[in-house]
Amino acid sequence: MTAAENVCYTLINVPMDSEPPSEISLKNDLEKGDVKLKTEALKKVIIMILNGEKVPGLLMTIIRFVLPLQDHTIKKLLLVFWEIVPKTTPDGRLLQEMILVCDAYRKDLQHPNEFIRGSTLRFLCKLKEAELLEPLMPAIRACLEHRHSYVRRNAVLAIYTIYRNFEHLIPDAPELIHDFLVNEKDASCKRNAFMMLIHADQDRALDYLSTCIDQVQTFGDILQLVIVELIYKVCHANPSERARFIRCIYNLLQSSSPAVKYEAAGTLVTLSSAPTAIKAAAQCYIDLIIKESDNNVKLIVLDRLVELKEHPSHERVLQDLVMDILRVLSTPDLEVRKKTLQLALDLVSSRNVEELVIVLKKEVIKTNNVTEHEDTDKYRQLLVRTLHSCSVRFPDMAANVIPVLMEFLSDNNEAAAADVLEFVREAIQRFDTLRPLIVEKMLEVFHSIKSVKIYRGALWILGEYCSTKEDIQSVMTEVRRSLGEIPIVESEIKKEAGELKPEEEVSVGPAQKLVTEMGTYATQSALSSSRPAKKEEDRPPLRGFLLDGDFFVAASLATTLTKIALRYVSLVQEKRKQNSFNAEAMLLMATILHLGKSSLPKKPITDDDVDRISLCLKVLSECSPLMNDIFNKECRQSLSHMLSAKLEEEKLSQKKESEKRNVTVQPDDPISFMQLTAKNEMSSKEDQFQLSLLAAMGNTQRKEAADPLASKLNKVTQLTGFSDPVYAEAYVHVNQYDIVLDVLVVNQTSDTLQNCTLELATLGDLKLVEKPSPLTLAPHDFANIKANVKVASTENGIIFGNVVYDVSGAASDRNCVVLSDIHIDIMDYIQPASCTDAEFRQMWAEFEWENKVTVNTNIVDLNEYLQHILKSTNMKCLTPEKALSGYCGFMAANLYARSIFGEDALANVSIEKPIHLGPEAPVTGHIRIRAKSQGMALSLGDKINLSQKKASL
Repeated sequence: MTAAENVCYTLINVPMDSEPPSEISLKNDLEKGDVKLKTEALKKVIIMILNGEKVPGLLMTIIRFVLPLQDHTIKKLLLVFWEIVPKTTPDGRLLQEMILVCDAYRKDLQHPNEFIRGSTLRFLCKLKEAELLEPLMPAIRACLEHRHSYVRRNAVLAIYTIYRNFEHLIPDAPELIHDFLVNEKDASCKRNAFMMLIHADQDRALDYLSTCIDQVQTFGDILQLVIVELIYKVCHANPSERARFIRCIYNLLQSSSPAVKYEAAGTLVTLSSAPTAIKAAAQCYIDLIIKESDNNVKLIVLDRLVELKEHPSHERVLQDLVMDILRVLSTPDLEVRKKTLQLALDLVSSRNVEELVIVLKKEVIKTNNVTEHEDTDKYRQLLVRTLHSCSVRFPDMAANVIPVLMEFLSDNNEAAAADVLEFVREAIQRFDTLRPLIVEKMLEVFHSIKSVKIYRGALWILGEYCSTKEDIQSVMTEVRRSLGEIPIVESEIKKEAGELKPEEEVSVGPAQKLVTEMGTYATQSALSSSRPAKKEEDRPPLRGFLLDGDFFVAASLATTLTKIALRYVSLVQEKRKQNSFNAEAMLLMATILHLGKSSLPKKPITDDDVDRISLCLKVLSECSPLMNDIFNKECRQSLSHMLSAKLEEEKLSQKKESEKRNVTVQPDDPISFMQLTAKNEMSSKEDQFQLSLLAAMGNTQRKEAADPLASKLNKVTQLTGFSDPVYAEAYVHVNQYDIVLDVLVVNQTSDTLQNCTLELATLGDLKLVEKPSPLTLAPHDFANIKANVKVASTENGIIFGNVVYDVSGAASDRNCVVLSDIHIDIMDYIQPASCTDAEFRQMWAEFEWENKVTVNTNIVDLNEYLQHILKSTNMKCLTPEKALSGYCGFMAANLYARSIFGEDALANVSIEKPIHLGPEAPVTGHIRIRAKSQGMALSLGDKINLSQKKASL
């Protein structure tokens, strides 16, 4: 029986604190009470039977006094009652009383009310006694011609289940339903009838489909979905049928129902790998993404497009659709945009890169005009990175991209500006032809940069790549403009005293002349009252950074001035000009040093920055060739080494990706026989509809590392001892956001255990969804109890509890067996993930919970210890392999992972090998874990502590 055909039962909840009713009082209510009392009494009887009570004395009472009633509620309750009541004697023969019941239901099947007819037909689907069903068959057949669709569709279901369970009762069912289907007009009835033919007689279903294959588009969506399923199953079992039905699937791509379009596109891809079919399916997916408003739907369908791309032959078809895929960027959700940009970047080729860049440039400009939204900045960052990747892969595009992106250096959002700066640095180093253009644009936006971090980077780029005399002069002019009036200390003191007007701050010319002209302004009260606010606004950027106490930018400026001064000396032969330029650079450094030592800045200059500026002054005063080489050649070489290492790493990861995709079958590969393969190896042979249904029910088969049969046993937890009166063990099935506990309870005594209840409680961020219902266990009987637990965040949770029961006939209190704790492993929720160094540093600074774990292991090799930690924590190492290669006695690495709830976990491993203790000494050091939530940091620390030592073989 497939998962789709499992019977659904009616569950009725009952409060356990009420007294169990006596049989005599119930009999009295059922005989003499009014409709309301009879309804309540019937409910109590049903609950008693569900709890395992035997009430044979009430059967005849219910038949005599309740069955003839016409009340709809009672009729509905009676259906539940007859479903659960024992209908046979201990030796397996049908009870005599059931003949009366059968007659009552024959009358109900001919009742004028369609609700009573329909619900009775639904009840008959659950009957498992052929003797009861036999007399009802003519009435069931007659219901197929009832005027109301509710009765007809339930009649089809009843015929289907009876045919499946007892074929001899209605051997002509497929023929009957086929004739019914041909004449039926109602969509739900047609769907049920067609569904039955698919499972009972596929050939008839195909015959019907071939007669109306041209009208499929006019059918209702519920019937279209079943038709897609049939076509998939037929072509899956018999590939030669594909040509017959592929046109029908093409037509269903135009359906008005999104669900039908999605299923039809998925089926089309499995049936045909022709470029036209792939293009039609991809186009259908893209339309669905754009038209559907639900972000979850968009992400699911995008995943299908990503899966299509993984196939080498399909990738070429998708490359032509890049521009269509980019239409998805109109969605405001960041996650959808991120996935779309990644997909577009994977598919871009030299043919369409130009169009892609134009669209991305337009999107970047759009984000500039949008009123600030929290995701706008992140989206801009994504766009900048995508353009960066395009320019690196297709250098011809860089010239188009750079002028647009340079505008963002003056952006308020530091993260986007930092990404632009990183891109500009790489471009200026790689593409010699673009250097003049980049320097020119950089000088244009230099004065409007607002962030000190970006300012430092811009200074470095200008200092490193200005190679002409004019550019060097321009850099000096911009620096003077950005620094304002010098000497800084004197002008600031004068301004404080009110001797200088605020407008003068920005001018770079000689101060004396301006001071003589301004006399009368100094006494005007209007200016003096507004001066403090204006002073903050008009202060040049670099001067503002310095007065705020940020002298690291001063150290960066000193290096830049030294570089351009040394370059200027080599370019200009005239001694006077050389000395004049050097003197100007030294004056700027000296005035900054003076400012740092004064009390004007909010924070004094640090010793490191003083040392750096002093060193630069010394280099300029001596101008030695060695220093010239270090400043003007070695720095650039270091950058080119770093960029080439980065490029090599990217190429390596791309190569690995392409190797993964181009899976070829080797001549010595073993042949896989379908009957012998483990379930998880049958990827291409499995029924996709069955798989998706299992996934929705949380029964997905994960690929297990070792023997597929042994893997489940690893997750079985023993809850009680073998000598306890009740033995219990649980299989813990983790399915993303919820945990299903499948508990086996065994009665090891010779007594009947009544009201045997599994009572559970949770610790941590776990929540019990429903209380398991009580059971009655016969001597040495066993039962399975399922309990659902919801998980809200990533931390180690504990489930504990006990089994409580009454012994039949004993006068003592309830008995209790305490269960062992079930520990929920954090590793089920953590997945490896990657992020950039900048994002890692930012998160490291932001996250407030830190857990420091001391390394205590028996592993003696640094690299082996790191690999062991990665394996046991599911984290990914962000530090490149090149940085970890070689042996020097110590190692530092950054690790990163993300939970399925979107929580980030960072770790920094700092370990060393104590050489003085000999070659067999174990690794020592620390692992620092940082996370946003305390639970995540502590749980990950516990996991590392538990798994540090390598198990001895």
